[in-house]
Amino acid sequence: MKRTLALILCALLLLAFAGCAAGPSESVPKKPHTDTQTPETSDKTGETTIGETETPEHPPKKTDYNVSAGSETYRGFLMDNILHSDVGDIHFHLYIPESYDKSEPYALYLSLPGYEGLYFQGVGTNIRAEDFVFEAQKYNDKMIIAAPQLSDWGNTSAEQTIALTEYLLDAYAIDRGKVYINGYSGGGETLSLVLTKRPELFTAALHVASVWDGELAPLVQARTPVCFVIGESDEYYGSSRTYEELCSLYRAEGLTEEEIGALAVLDVKDRAWFGGGNQHGGIGRVSQDEAVMRWLFGR
Repeated sequence: MKRTLALILCALLLLAFAGCAAGPSESVPKKPHTDTQTPETSDKTGETTIGETETPEHPPKKTDYNVSAGSETYRGFLMDNILHSDVGDIHFHLYIPESYDKSEPYALYLSLPGYEGLYFQGVGTNIRAEDFVFEAQKYNDKMIIAAPQLSDWGNTSAEQTIALTEYLLDAYAIDRGKVYINGYSGGGETLSLVLTKRPELFTAALHVASVWDGELAPLVQARTPVCFVIGESDEYYGSSRTYEELCSLYRAEGLTEEEIGALAVLDVKDRAWFGGGNQHGGIGRVSQDEAVMRWLFGR
């Protein structure tokens, strides 16, 4: 009897040790839900959201953005949203078409204002003074449009433009092959720095009545098309030499004239186009120039 009890006890001990060695059963962690965000709701998990379709072309989305939504609207734009970023608070107005429902990717367009549209000039002065964001809606009704109000035309504003672009690409369903940007006057200077730092973010760019403060080599490497528009006697900048320099760099890369023509365009408006008026201020109506706008949104 004692022998039988001893055998039973040994068997129970062996089973107990086996259970400890196996450890507790582990459940496979679920992937976080991938969803688009709006300025009203931002996910602050601090983690990267991995979607079911994650590929090198569709990288994981960052989800720890901190965005304050505006409360007023103007001509379809939600005004004065704020992206609180590592490079400062970024004020921007945002237009989202009523048809947008996350089911298909939309185009994205950013418009960088001139001096009169900087934030210290007053909320909304950029889109009240310039028509680019409204005219753009005529060319693609499936396009999200952002109008940032920056603080200057230098490096800080360039970094903020890049941060805002990255946020919008992460927060909304965006067609990465249809990401457009323009810069007018001081905004064109900012644009040149943006395209020096991150030219690959954009499908095409429109540089209006401005000067190129950045470098051209990154632009050549990325093959991002740029259209330069300026008056023949612009009171601030004169005719831009950047176009010729850019074409020379492309020739050095072995591109044909046809290939260069698809990547670099110069449109110099003559005196008659302005009707004898101020060229630097008057060129803002290039937003109503169908040929120029179709070039930008037709890429």
